[in-house]
Amino acid sequence: MTNPRVSIQTQDFDLSEEVARLQAGDKRVGAVCSFVGLVRDRNGGAESSVQSMELEHYPGMTEKSIEAMIDEAHQRFDFFDARVVHRVGLLQPLDQIVLVAVTSAHRGESFKACEFLMDYLKTQAPFWKKEATADGAQWVDARVSDDAALARWGIAGSNAVE
Repeated sequence: MTNPRVSIQTQDFDLSEEVARLQAGDKRVGAVCSFVGLVRDRNGGAESSVQSMELEHYPGMTEKSIEAMIDEAHQRFDFFDARVVHRVGLLQPLDQIVLVAVTSAHRGESFKACEFLMDYLKTQAPFWKKEATADGAQWVDARVSDDAALARWGIAGSNAVE
């Protein structure tokens, strides 16, 4: 049985285990690129620093959306396989949120596909994020810089609030 390309889960993930499963037995693989995103303080340590983050998603729709992102990446880049793990639920500072890992013959395609998938995830995947600070909890809007990152791949994003 092949490993799923997408997993939405509450439990943490182990980078080395995920990469080992992704490349297992594939003698064509010459490169693996991975990105792990963490819960961080968006305010740079200001008084309203992030105390926790809660992520929600729409089950079924979220996985389908990310599968389509991987298919789109395959149209653009020469890589063998990809794995996206995204956590949901209540997370604390420094907890892992997301993993994107890509295998290919050469590093350049892995780097590009991994970066493309992460930019796409930040703007197009149906997740909702709420941050709790000393000032209270608030839903986090998309950022203009995230839409700009997606635009460099020729995809217009319009999620950001000015």
